[in-house]
Formats: sequence, structure tokens, C-alpha cells
Amino acid sequence: MSTGPRIEIHYCTGCNWLLRAGWIAQELLQTFGTDLAEVALVPGQGGIYRITVDGQVIWDRKADGGFPGAAEIKQRLRDVIAPGRDLGHVDR
Repeated sequence: MSTGPRIEIHYCTGCNWLLRAGWIAQELLQTFGTDLAEVALVPGQGGIYRITVDGQVIWDRKADGGFPGAAEIKQRLRDVIAPGRDLGHVDR
């Protein structure tokens, strides 16, 4: 069992954002792999689209104005869990 951070992607089921949430989950798992303990998809309502790391919000659709691209959310996650980590082309 990994001891890394737990990522939660809260998404609105009424808005049909499951595919978007699943895509971001896939991108994070592909990039960070076993450095993460878990990536959870959390269904919700009311237009929610929020990504947290161990309870700390790193993206909120309402506060940040829309949806993150894969590069942006990877950078935000990296800045929390491994600030010195190079993300290769994502950082360029």
C-alpha cells in the first residue's frame, strides 16, 4: 500500500463531467504513478468540479474560472507533493 497523497476529483453528475474527471485522473496516475496513494472520483451536484490533495484544494472550477488543462493541474499537484520534481515538457 502506498503512503502518498490521496487525490479527490469532485465532479457534478448532473453536468455529465465524469469523463472530464476520469481523464484528469488518468493523466495524474500516468504522470505520478505510485507516488500517489489514491485518485478518487467523487460524484456530486451543483456544478462542482474540485480537485483536492489530502483535503487541500488545488483546483476549484468556480474559484479558478473553468476547468484545468492537464499540464496546469499536474504543475499544481507537483507544487504540493514534490516541489523540486521536473515534469519534463510540461514545465517548458
